[in-house]
Amino acid sequence: MGAKLLTLFWVWLALGQSLYVSRGVVSASIATPLPDLYEASVIELQTGLTSGQFTSVDLIKAYFARIEEVNLQGPMLRAVIETNPSALQEAAALDYERLTYGPRSTLHGIPVLVKDNIATVAFEGMNTTAGSYSLLNSVVPNDAGVVKRLRKAGAIILGKANLSEWAHFRGNIASGWSGRGGQCTNAYYPNADPCGSSAGSGVSASIGLAAVTLGTETDGSITCPANQNNVVGIKTTVGLTSRAGVIPISEHQDTVGPLARSVTDAAIVLSIIAGPDPNDNFTLAQPMPVPDYTMALSNTSLVGKRIGVPRAVFLNDSMTGNDPYVNQVFEQALETLKTLGATIVDPADLPSAYEIYESNNETVVLDVDFKVQLNAWFDSLVANPSGVASLEDLIMFDSNNPTLEEPTGYTDQSILIESQATTGFNASYYQSLAFDMELGATRGIDAALKMFALDALVLPAPGYTTVPAAIAGYPIVTVPLGFYPDNVTIGSAGPETVYPAPGVPIGLSFLGTAWSEYSLVSFAYAYEQKTQTRLQRKAYAAAIPTTQLADVMGK
Repeated sequence: MGAKLLTLFWVWLALGQSLYVSRGVVSASIATPLPDLYEASVIELQTGLTSGQFTSVDLIKAYFARIEEVNLQGPMLRAVIETNPSALQEAAALDYERLTYGPRSTLHGIPVLVKDNIATVAFEGMNTTAGSYSLLNSVVPNDAGVVKRLRKAGAIILGKANLSEWAHFRGNIASGWSGRGGQCTNAYYPNADPCGSSAGSGVSASIGLAAVTLGTETDGSITCPANQNNVVGIKTTVGLTSRAGVIPISEHQDTVGPLARSVTDAAIVLSIIAGPDPNDNFTLAQPMPVPDYTMALSNTSLVGKRIGVPRAVFLNDSMTGNDPYVNQVFEQALETLKTLGATIVDPADLPSAYEIYESNNETVVLDVDFKVQLNAWFDSLVANPSGVASLEDLIMFDSNNPTLEEPTGYTDQSILIESQATTGFNASYYQSLAFDMELGATRGIDAALKMFALDALVLPAPGYTTVPAAIAGYPIVTVPLGFYPDNVTIGSAGPETVYPAPGVPIGLSFLGTAWSEYSLVSFAYAYEQKTQTRLQRKAYAAAIPTTQLADVMGK
């Protein structure tokens, strides 16, 4: 489309938008209070959009203003790397489409923030860099598979969330730091660790910088940010959501999933982003049809269910490094699950638990996969102005650009160097891959489920909880569990960050076998509805944006 034609197109959209407002549609819900964007649900936002109470343009303006307030000024949370310069035009088009044809889906006109390792087409105006300057202004061939699904559903990509650089596969560096984004911090205590690698996604969801967000997980990268930011996270079965167009670590463990303020919102997003993609062969093995995960939302879903507690290793503080308070609130959660009708099978240990703790197989697999797949990513780019074309080039780029990529306290590249030293898919790689599946699935999660006739496992999210599911490729659904007490001993998490800290959230994780998301979502929902833990504590005052819809409407 030529520049002149494109300009005419946006003028037409703007006219449509003004007609939309001038027809008096906006007056339809005058008496209904506007949703508070700190907590607003997708359903609330969609209801307001459909009734004409406000527009998607209003939503974009409000979220942009909220990001502006707390991202690089005030508490400087550094949760967002960049916003979408095309978002307002896209919102105007979707507002006009809603008026003309009705909404495409529950996400029509809803702003979604995606992690900066999830590709968006360059002509829209955003980068896809995994937080690294080595990919600044690079041109990806297409949107990521999950982004295509979001756009088809009418969602608006609001921007790119900060992350641990290269999804925390660079070296011994604090969670939530990237060269481009700086150090992301938690909104529940000044300079607290947001966890990673989907740090910015978790922080943004926690205080309403977007309606919902997307993260990725290889091992812990959705679960841990959900855990530490008082939000819901769904780490999907490998192959449920497409990884096409996602900067990789390992095809055997990488997943994409939602981070949201409620199980309902997470279920809505998952229902849209799940499904087969010819550009990701792993997705072609999933059971069909793709469930509507919102149908799993039942307060009585735990009645008669058997939920196991794998205590060995995972509840041993000397092995997990968890603060003792984590297990205290977890024991309370077990009592809550009983009141919801569940039978708690305790203990229900993983036969492989101690072997998982000792194993180095995951590292072997990830190191090999990362080198092969990252080199393929560089090869796939239409352009990359930095000239970086391989993992070897990347290591050199970081060393040659210390101001950008190796500031004091953030210099380590040990994982990149370890990965570069690998020699491809050799016998030890395949042995490690097979042993991972045996430890995580066959003698791990599946063994416990079968031995004790369980419907799911439950654990506190911190510690080693994510490892069995990571190496098996199995799902985890995490919900708010509690908050560290005000007298907790504050620990150091990095050059600028602390953990634990007073008021920092703790999550509860439900784990299951492959493709068990529907059940796990249902259990998490019942627990969430009973406890309403998220609502028990807000972020610290300076980290709460004040801009609301009323501040931007009509301006």
